[in-house]
Amino acid sequence: MNNIFKNAGSYWVKYDNYEWKSDNDGVLFLTPAKDAELKLYNPMENCKEMILDALNVGMSCMNKDTDKEEIKNGILSFVESYGLPGFMTALPTTPDFITYEYVYLPKNHYIKEERLSTQEFLSYFFPFEEIDFVKEKLESSWSVTDASMGALILTLKNVPQAVLMSFQKEYAERLDWLINAFGDLAFTFFSSFLYYQDFDVLDEEQKNLYRKGMAAFGGVAPTYHIELRDTPTIIWEFNSLLLQIQMMLSLMITDTDSAIRVCRNCGKAFISRHANANYCSRECRDEFKNR
Repeated sequence: MNNIFKNAGSYWVKYDNYEWKSDNDGVLFLTPAKDAELKLYNPMENCKEMILDALNVGMSCMNKDTDKEEIKNGILSFVESYGLPGFMTALPTTPDFITYEYVYLPKNHYIKEERLSTQEFLSYFFPFEEIDFVKEKLESSWSVTDASMGALILTLKNVPQAVLMSFQKEYAERLDWLINAFGDLAFTFFSSFLYYQDFDVLDEEQKNLYRKGMAAFGGVAPTYHIELRDTPTIIWEFNSLLLQIQMMLSLMITDTDSAIRVCRNCGKAFISRHANANYCSRECRDEFKNR
């Protein structure tokens, strides 16, 4: 049962340039720039670094003293490295919602309604330009004119249509949603880290607070299929980057051999080589001891 995600069928798209844009109501979104070029990549290749980057962005989002521009820059840097999280396919009960008459949503921090029409739901993610998409009950049609997007569709022809739609340049995600998502990731990690670090000094009420915070973490489960390779192999299918991050963070938190720590000096998450490491670098160690 070791490394159950070794053969993860993982992919995601990132653009080389993103920009902040406000809609008519003044809501700020992050979206690919008009001249941006897309790249298909495998997030699992550097998943530990991705988790650390997500946690450190989340820590700045949780800190009330962090300047708003610093938070925006941190989120932008993360998205330029890994792509947008993919709320559009992370939130619904299924990434195949295009094939249904309605989109069904479990309880979440972002959309209160439990059921929306497909057009209503899509409007959350395409606030600036309408895409060439038409839906009538269970029937739908969608077309693209961008050559690179067309090539991507051919490459990923077996993935849900909504996932492909979230890779379009017109796709955008709200800043307040991004802040919330990254903050949730950091809160989840800290709930686990501090619970065990401070277990002997926490009272029962404080312990219950950490337990409730941990219990609230989670998302739509990944799907999988089996391929007949050298031996029968489970291939996991993640339909949003956010789900990949949540799943990998969950595995790192529950792994008794996990080496993820928090630096006592700068407060950043890091991967340690030793179980008792307290600093992310020699510089942080020396700075802390010289205070």
